[in-house]
Amino acid sequence: MTPSEDFKAVSLGAFDEPWAAEFAPGTSVLFITEKSGTMKFVDTAIGRTGTVTGMPEVDYGGQGGLGDVAFLPSESSDALGRRTIYLTWAEAGEGDTRGAALGKGTLVCEQVDACTVEDLSVIWRQQPKVTGRGHYSHRIAFSPDGQHLFLASGDRQKMEPAQDLSNNLGSVLRLTLDGKPAPGNPFADRGSPSDQIWSYGHRNILGLRFDAQGRLWDLEHGPAGGDELNLVVQGENYGWPVVSDGVHYNGDPIPDHSTRPEFHAPALSWDPVIAPGDFVFYSGKLWPEWQGQAIIGAMKPTAIVRVAIEGDKATEVARYPFEKRVREILEGADGALWILEDGEGGRLIKLTPG
Repeated sequence: MTPSEDFKAVSLGAFDEPWAAEFAPGTSVLFITEKSGTMKFVDTAIGRTGTVTGMPEVDYGGQGGLGDVAFLPSESSDALGRRTIYLTWAEAGEGDTRGAALGKGTLVCEQVDACTVEDLSVIWRQQPKVTGRGHYSHRIAFSPDGQHLFLASGDRQKMEPAQDLSNNLGSVLRLTLDGKPAPGNPFADRGSPSDQIWSYGHRNILGLRFDAQGRLWDLEHGPAGGDELNLVVQGENYGWPVVSDGVHYNGDPIPDHSTRPEFHAPALSWDPVIAPGDFVFYSGKLWPEWQGQAIIGAMKPTAIVRVAIEGDKATEVARYPFEKRVREILEGADGALWILEDGEGGRLIKLTPG
């Protein structure tokens, strides 16, 4: 079934609660994480599928489980072979606590339908581990120069830690490729884990991407209202939970961003929400008029949302309804869009112009 008359849609299978996807650089092979702790892959050129073993033990439940998957852009090859892989997941702690973890390993693909992750080791953790199963965020983005790994760390539904630099919750982090605090971070003089933090005052980041100018943007869930697209600036405080363009779920008010100019305001906010899954800055040729725009997968309402960027501001310019919640969205080498539907039986769908 075509999700929208604006697109031609082709489905390449279904997955169990897919959360993230990434092409192995230089290939047509897309790796897909499933929340329960499994990973699959699809060779999108021929439709062949396979499984990946060597996954970490995940704390599955609520918003938690296996999270993001990422590859070093510098390790581009037309053969899968061996390459570095990064994964994030929810990790159990002592008692009834848990937190996000980031692991680095080696992806080894020696069979056409099977790969494995070898020597996977945890290189970063959310500090502290807390109760609850929400707002892990744990999205990965590599800097354009390939020298740094940026990581989203959600507020874990605890709110106040996002304003506290003595933990690494509610923040965007700038790390080395080995998960260490990157030299030159704005709060390095405060010691660990403050030395990981690039920006703070964030709630629940579900998208983290660099644009063609090399600027970092995040896409985050607000409370009841107040979803945000933010230009992420070194050392800036984005205000959560002190300010938001939404309100608490129980209806209690939160001061708007406009009342506190000392906090970095969003480039665009939504009320009512769009419940974003992920986004991509489009660079392809299939929709030339979209180049440089943010293409966002939305889960409530179910849609693809197109946003134009001008300087440090953003404007929604189009919305395309979809039948299902869009959890993940990315661009293929030919400029096609690939989306993953949220939930059990979430389809992988290739979109081209209708």
